[in-house]
Amino acid sequence: MHIQILTPAPPGSRAGNRATAERWATLLENAGHRVSVITGLSSEDCDLFIALHAWRSHEAIRDFRRTNPAVPVIAVLTGTDIYHHQFEYPDDTHKSMALADSLIGLHHGVADDIPEAYRSKLMTVVQSAGLITPSRTDDHYFDVCVIGHLRDEKDSLRAALACHYLPEISRVRVFNAGNPHSESWQRQAEAEQARNPRFQWLGELDKQATDALMARSRVMVISSVMEGGANVVSEACRAGLPIIASDIPGNRGLLGTNYPGYFRVKDEQHLAELLYRAESSPDYLSQLQQWVAKLAGEFVPEAEQAALLRAIEVAIANSKKRLSPED
Repeated sequence: MHIQILTPAPPGSRAGNRATAERWATLLENAGHRVSVITGLSSEDCDLFIALHAWRSHEAIRDFRRTNPAVPVIAVLTGTDIYHHQFEYPDDTHKSMALADSLIGLHHGVADDIPEAYRSKLMTVVQSAGLITPSRTDDHYFDVCVIGHLRDEKDSLRAALACHYLPEISRVRVFNAGNPHSESWQRQAEAEQARNPRFQWLGELDKQATDALMARSRVMVISSVMEGGANVVSEACRAGLPIIASDIPGNRGLLGTNYPGYFRVKDEQHLAELLYRAESSPDYLSQLQQWVAKLAGEFVPEAEQAALLRAIEVAIANSKKRLSPED
C-alpha cells in the first residue's frame, strides 16, 4: 500500500511526533509498504491515511474523509489529545475519533481515558527504541537525566527543584536536555541553573549526545503532568536505565500499576526522597533496574511493527464495514 502519515512537526524537527512518524515510516517500509510523511494534506492518492493528533489534525482528518471516503483513516491519540484537548475542545477531538476507522493509543491504559463509544476501535502501539550500552565511569557523582523539550506538559524543571531538598551529602547532579518551548521556559532554566549547583541545562542535544547522556546516567526522571506514552520510557527500559516517574496514566500505562518508582505529580519533595533513596539504597536502585530490564522486550522495533500492522488491519476491516453496512 501507499501510506501517508500526517504530522504537524516539519522535517528536521526533534519533536516526539516527528520522530514517531519517521520511525513508523521505516517500520512500514520494511514491511513492504510505500510511505510518505507529510505536514499537510497531499493531492497524491494513498491507500491508508494516518494522522498524528486527533485535535491538531482535526481539519485534515475531516477534509480527507470527505474527499477520500473509501480510504481507511487512523487517528493517533497523543497525550494532549487524551488529557487536555478532548476536554478543552471536545467537539473537534471527538469528531476525529468518530471519523477514524481505527485509533492508536501509545500506552496500555488509553482505553480508560477516552469515551466508551470509541474504545472498540482502539489499538495499542507501544513505541520502540534502540539499544544503548551503559558507560558509567564516574562513581563520585550520581547523575540523573531529564530528556524532553522544556514545556508545561513535561513539568520540565521538577527534578531541578527537587535538588533543593536533597541532603548536603547527596552526590546527585541533574542534567536536563531539551529545547525551551518559549522564552519564559528558557529564562526559568537559566535562572535555575544559576542558583542550583546540582543542575545543568544542556539545551537541545542530537541523538548521539542524548544517547551518551543516558548511557552515563544512573537514573532518568520523567516528571510530566500528562503523557500519551513517552518514547523516553522505551529508551530508558532498553538502556536498563532506572526511571523515577510522575504518577500519571501515561507512565502507569507503560511501566505498570505497581512500578515502585512513582512520585506524586509536581511534588519535588517526594521526588527528592526517591532520588536520594535510589542514590543511597543499592537494593532500591536494583529493584528499579530489574523492573525496567524486564520490560525492555516490549519496546523492540519488531513488537512495534507488529502492533502497527495490526492497527492497519483493523482500520481496513472497519473501513469495509463502514462502506458496506449490514442491513
